[in-house]
Amino acid sequence: MKAVHLLVSGFVQGVGFRYFVVRKARGLGLVGFVRNNFKGDVEIAAEGDTGMLNQLIEEIKVGPISSDVRDVKVEWIEPEGLYDGFDVRF
Repeated sequence: MKAVHLLVSGFVQGVGFRYFVVRKARGLGLVGFVRNNFKGDVEIAAEGDTGMLNQLIEEIKVGPISSDVRDVKVEWIEPEGLYDGFDVRF
């Protein structure tokens, strides 16, 4: 199991981006969370199979049609095993 922390910038708030991430992550069997931050970016923490995490990253780089993803900062980290599912945090 691996873990990744992502920071997504662009036009990614108010366009259904978090719920897009939740659907994709759950479909890939990943656990973690997604949330908006005060700077207008979206933060994602995900844990699971390396191949599934890479697939999520590729999906996030495209985003939903209503978004405009400009940058995805990717940081591979050690999994903490703290998540039971994949949810939106507020």
